[in-house]
Amino acid sequence: MKNTFNNFEEYFLLFTEEVQKKLEVLRKTIHSQDHDFEEYIGYQMPAFKYKDKPLVYFAAYKNHIGFYPLPEALKEFENDFIERKYKYSKGAVQFPLKEELPLELIGKMVQFRISEIDENF
Repeated sequence: MKNTFNNFEEYFLLFTEEVQKKLEVLRKTIHSQDHDFEEYIGYQMPAFKYKDKPLVYFAAYKNHIGFYPLPEALKEFENDFIERKYKYSKGAVQFPLKEELPLELIGKMVQFRISEIDENF
């Protein structure tokens, strides 16, 4: 996308109402893990910071939502991705739009990232 976004709302408006709802559920799920997260746009995607460090990013695409919890979290949860048949790489995992978001797994990945940041803070 070549657009520039200033906040999550501007980003969400690019998508259908159905996708907007999923993005908002994802946003609320991440916020539910800790209320001190800072929202920002990073790499033209909605993102969160914790203690001034990047926590996670996410983005909507035609058929999936890409979730970017950084490399160590992806390694940590690789078996979950395989079990659920999610496409993933060393940078992201893809949650198909036709399926419900795995909110519990997302919460675990966010908690993993919080621990990772706390260890290095």
